Amino acid sequence: MKWLVSLSALFAWSAYAADADLILHNGKVLTVDGKFSIAQAIAVKNGRITAVGTNEQVMRSERGTRTRLMDLGGKTVLPGLIDAHVHTLGAGLSEFRKPLPPLGSIAAIQDYIRKQAKETPKGEWIIVPRTLPPRLKEMRMPTRHDLDVTTDHPVAFDGSYVWSANTLALKISGITRDTPNPPGGEVVKGQDGEPNGILRNASQLLKGARRAETFTDEEKLRAIEKMLHLYAAAGLTAVGDRAVTPEDVALFEKLKAQNKLPVRIILTWRPSAAGPAEDLIRTIRASSWTTNKGDERLKFGTFKITLDGGQSVGTAFQRMPYGPFGRQLYGQTNPDSRGTLFVDAEKLYRIYSAAQAKGWQLTAHAQGGGAIDTLLDVFERLNREKPIAPMRHHVMHGSFMSEEALNRMKRLGVIIDAQPGWLHYDVPALQKVFGRDKMRWFFPLRSFFDKGIVVAGGSDHMIGYGKNNAVNPYNPFFNIWMCVTRRTAAGEVFYPEERVTREQALRMYTTGAAYLQFSEKSRGSLEVGKLADLVVIDRDFLNCPEDELKDIQPLLTMVEGRVIYERK
Repeated sequence: MKWLVSLSALFAWSAYAADADLILHNGKVLTVDGKFSIAQAIAVKNGRITAVGTNEQVMRSERGTRTRLMDLGGKTVLPGLIDAHVHTLGAGLSEFRKPLPPLGSIAAIQDYIRKQAKETPKGEWIIVPRTLPPRLKEMRMPTRHDLDVTTDHPVAFDGSYVWSANTLALKISGITRDTPNPPGGEVVKGQDGEPNGILRNASQLLKGARRAETFTDEEKLRAIEKMLHLYAAAGLTAVGDRAVTPEDVALFEKLKAQNKLPVRIILTWRPSAAGPAEDLIRTIRASSWTTNKGDERLKFGTFKITLDGGQSVGTAFQRMPYGPFGRQLYGQTNPDSRGTLFVDAEKLYRIYSAAQAKGWQLTAHAQGGGAIDTLLDVFERLNREKPIAPMRHHVMHGSFMSEEALNRMKRLGVIIDAQPGWLHYDVPALQKVFGRDKMRWFFPLRSFFDKGIVVAGGSDHMIGYGKNNAVNPYNPFFNIWMCVTRRTAAGEVFYPEERVTREQALRMYTTGAAYLQFSEKSRGSLEVGKLADLVVIDRDFLNCPEDELKDIQPLLTMVEGRVIYERK
């Protein structure tokens, strides 16, 4: 038996012994280990890291006759970056057939409609691709009058949870001043009592408006693969896909079987909670899915419920009312509105109890402060029955935090999936709604770190191929720059005391995201025994001018020591 143990140890040691497959040397290797050590060289064998250290150390211990050498010429190496929050399929399909136009203003939307009217048969619908009102130059929802640049086509504007329609679209759909509001929704009226075209949580009233193009499974597979290669070109080696259906899972599994997943995928199951809780509970119990089922190339991560709407359209469930400016920005008619909570606390608790018993890590889409508090109430209730910290339950988005919410998260061991890019794009408009003082705890990144709350960085990328101009850009270096500067699109540094260091920002997209995905032992840092996921970049991450952080370009992206992107 001792001989067998010794032989087993010998085989294990030999996997990491000399004759590495690859040595990257003469670089600046930011390991992002516990001490944030900096090395010169790194060796890889069989997809894993076998040595990290000085050029001399790694060359002496790891170089063999078949070792391939890569001279980095002083370039910086980072662990493979992880975006904890994307929507791969939707993003991949968004420009699969044609590029999206830039829609930064109502004038640009009108130009888009005019162009589509020339190419679309009379009477057919024109759908303006999803655009978020706070990011329009005018900072308001388009009305039917804005969309009436064509009278021959019904037109709908996709603002996520809130849509707008032109006069013809309202007529075709039979929407009049007498149309009753659907449950939880509103047909918004103008001062004349007539519908002004804005449909808050009521887009289902539009008759014949096609929500999305139809794609074959083969097209979907190609779109996913295309998007994953774009992620790799941005320096990403793993992404968390945060809302998958059984159909989506089948597509990812097929790509894995074909060895066509260049980037690691961690799946979040988001079933609908609109029906009776009992129906969903039966589905959860009958499913074979649970957290960590799969492997490091493709596995399940989290169970998710959509708890509230969006801050970009005034449906996020807040602690405070949206106020008078909510009418301009969102088309709200009730200044006392606090948004929408889709699932009450008791129902959420029952669903989560079943999911937790199944072994799921839990989260919820929760943007507004009221939704965050509801989620934490349920987490506290679950924690009284069994400590939840080991399952790494987390708040997803969590835009409108509070000091009390932070303290509860710390006490419970709850972590955060944060989208710092929203600071840049949404703060200028949101300040007009709530006032600056009431947004003190909007993505309080430094406070998360100070309280020991693990932060995973994500983009919520959902539409567009461009890493810098997509709806929610997925360029990790832009998002890291935003964590460090907190500089909004209006040029303001928003609550500078919540800025984080470069090291902390990098950890959000490496060790923090890996921890959220239960992968901290295999990736997230460049350490012996871990998977050789890394990115070589074009400038010194630690010492380049602060505003150059967003301009960093990947030169080489590797997964398990295999090149998945190389800049030409």
